Amino acid sequence: MILLELTLYFMLLSLISVGGMPSVLPELQRYVVDVKSWVSPQEFIQIFAVGQAAPGPNVLIAALVGWKVGGLAGALLALLGMCGPAAVLAWWVSDLWDRFKGTPWRTAIQRAIAPIVVGFILSGGFILATPGAPDWRLWAIAAATAAGMLLSKLNPLWFLAAGGAIGGFIL
Repeated sequence: MILLELTLYFMLLSLISVGGMPSVLPELQRYVVDVKSWVSPQEFIQIFAVGQAAPGPNVLIAALVGWKVGGLAGALLALLGMCGPAAVLAWWVSDLWDRFKGTPWRTAIQRAIAPIVVGFILSGGFILATPGAPDWRLWAIAAATAAGMLLSKLNPLWFLAAGGAIGGFIL
């Protein structure tokens, strides 16, 4: 029963994940940490860190949550649930999208989606900076990382590594 619930939940997330996994991170955290208590706030941050640091797409977070909840079967079902519906929807919509290239409504949709995705991703950053009780040190690491990424042309992975090292040292 828990595997069915896990799969259906990731299928729903798949359909609303405009901008990829970071856009649904706050909802994923709310559900698996606060509602279901499948993982603790600290475990969720660790799952996020491993999912981001591992080679491949950041959708691996879904598999890691699934693994924590239901072992190998949970990992496979969560990954299938996260990737399947979005892939089918993208395949179905791609023909329409190409057919209406250059139309005013397509341009309007593209312009409207950009700030929505930015908002989703910023809310994900907020969730990661406040696991359980807010901690000013996490906010400082997040602010320094954001400033560094905006002010330099360094690869973001350097900031991820530095933030992890600083977090490991001061926390």
